[in-house]
Order: sequence, then C-alpha cells, then structure tokens
Amino acid sequence: MQFYENQLFHIYNQGNNKRQIFFSDEHHEFFLWKMRMYLLPFGDLVSWCLMPNHFHWQFYVRKIKIDRELFYQHVDKIEFQRRVSKYGKKAQMVKRDWSRDKQAKKEIDLNEAIAILQRSYGRAINKEKGWSGRLFKDNCQAKDGWIDEFITLKKNGKEDYRFKPGTDYGYQCFCYIHNNPVEADMVKNPIEYKWSSARDYAGLRKGNLCNLEMGRQLRDFL
Repeated sequence: MQFYENQLFHIYNQGNNKRQIFFSDEHHEFFLWKMRMYLLPFGDLVSWCLMPNHFHWQFYVRKIKIDRELFYQHVDKIEFQRRVSKYGKKAQMVKRDWSRDKQAKKEIDLNEAIAILQRSYGRAINKEKGWSGRLFKDNCQAKDGWIDEFITLKKNGKEDYRFKPGTDYGYQCFCYIHNNPVEADMVKNPIEYKWSSARDYAGLRKGNLCNLEMGRQLRDFL
C-alpha cells in the first residue's frame, strides 16, 4: 500500500477466502488492542468497524516511518495494559521477544506494522482453533480518503454513491464504515452494533481509540 503523510486513508481487508476472522467478543477486543498497538504510533483512527469476516479502518496518516525501537516500546506498553485489563494484579510485565530481528532496519513503516498486526492476530486464532496458514488475504487494501471525485461504479445495476463524482469521499467513507452492519442486516441502526466506532460518536461509549474530534469535523463538514 502506498501511504503518504497528512492524508486520510480507508484501509480494509478480509479473511483469506472470505473466511470468518472474529468468533467471539474476546477476539474483537484482542484485535482492538492490536490496532492500538500497531496503528496509533503512525497517526489517528477516525472510524472503524469489525465485521465477522473483514474489517474497515479510516486512518489519518501522520508518519509513514518511525524509529523501530520506539515503536516496540509502544507495543510493549500497550500489551502490558492489555494484560492488566485481562488479568489484573496477576499481569506480568512484557518480556521483549527474543525473535525480533536484530538486523532489521532502524525504522519501521506503516505497511510493515499492519502486516505484523495481521500476522500476530492470525497466529493467535490459528493456535486457538488448531488451524494453519494465513487468516487474512495477502493484500490489505488502502484508498486515498480525501479524493472527492471517482468514476461512478455500478453494483447490481445500481450506482455506488461512494464513488459518484462530486461527493466527499472522506465523509461518505465515514458513513459507509459505520453502515456496514446495517447493510449486512445485522442491525437496524449503526449504533446498535458493538464492534464499530459508531457508538463512540453517539456518546454511548467512552471510547478513546478514535480521534473523535477529527471524526466530528469530517462528519459535520457537509
């Protein structure tokens, strides 16, 4: 994926062969911790949704590359917070993984961080399920989220409003991500779905994973 700084992107991927990737509340929560670990050093989440077999992020990229050591310090800090949340006083401090490549480049980029996020989550699911192989499709996708003129596309004979010329794609993407569960007939209203940022914007949950101020500016732009 080609990222550049100070830009909003729609990032998404699905299970390999469209297989399910989330099977329980614990899986969703674990993935959200991973998002906090591996994404936030590079910028701000604006909106997100975790569907049974795919995910969507709307992410504002502030940095493409960061110092690898600082990155892993952040990862270890958040991992310890996750353990405290799950195990309480029994939580153990993070021991740095001896397998981390000492010959790796001094900096880590967002693409590599996303790949690590998916691999680490996939390994945990495979271990639990007794599976092997890749949980996610090889190629995570990203689209420039400020572009407001796309070629009109049609799906099932109907125009896809997200790509209609003259619309603001950043705002439409924000709505599209939150409406995923509605379109899938899982809920009637986006705020009814637990595993998206819609409830945070509605004030029904005190989430701090998203930059809500940025999202509200985007939402209120039109």
